[in-house]
Parts: sequence; C-alpha cells; structure tokens
Amino acid sequence: MRKDAFYSLPLLIACDHAGFELKNKLLENNRFLWNDLGCFKAERTDYPDFANKLCLKLEKNMKGVLICGTGQGMSITANRWKHIRSSLCWNEEIAFLARSHNNSNVLCLPGQFLDEKKALSILKVFLKTPFENNEVYQRRIKKLS
Repeated sequence: MRKDAFYSLPLLIACDHAGFELKNKLLENNRFLWNDLGCFKAERTDYPDFANKLCLKLEKNMKGVLICGTGQGMSITANRWKHIRSSLCWNEEIAFLARSHNNSNVLCLPGQFLDEKKALSILKVFLKTPFENNEVYQRRIKKLS
C-alpha cells in the first residue's frame, strides 16, 4: 500500500450528540472520503441508533469511526454485530494494537476526552496499521466467531 493510500478508502463515520462536535471537526479534514451517517445536530440522541446504522452499512475491507462521549457505548453496541471488531482507542499505541493484533475494523473514540488533533492522530495510526495476520492472532479472532 502506498504511504498515504489509506486516504482514498471510503470511511464511514457516525456519532451521538456527545460525539457531534468531534465528528464535525474530523469531517473538516477532507483528505478522507467520509460517509457521514449522523447524527446531524447536537440534540440528545441514542448512541445505539447510530452505531447500528454504521455497522449495517460496513462492508468487507471498509473501516468505520464511531464517536460518543466515552466511546464505550458505541463500542459495546458495535461489537454485538458478527462482522464487527470495534476498539475503543484513546491513544496511538492502543490504535496500533487494535489493528495489528485484533484486526479491528471500527475505531471508537471518546469524544468528550479527545481534542481534534489527538483524534486525527489516532485515526491515522488506525488506518495505516496492517493486521499482523500471524497464526496466534488469527486463532484468537477465529474464537470470536
């Protein structure tokens, strides 16, 4: 993969009201091919509605970003879907491990605890890190099915 090829991949994003501000700041970075699934205003919403919307649309080889206040609610909801491996990431090291060891396909961010710069840095690590695809990690992921 080219150094910055991850910018050309379609990227689904969704949030609840607590993630609305951070989502909009991330959307301003138009280097990514965003597909914004909501929410579209700062009024109170229910995070499962938007997590489920993203998970329903996420196809093989796609990545998604979910943002709520803590990231926990989105991650819990997303991980109920068979084809989803979501990871709550609050720093670059966690994002790297989520991808390289767990082949995570959905990044969950705690919108009330990250600024735009940190969230973007985490996102970039998440997108550019490949799955290590060794026997140990494959075996562990298979046990999730």
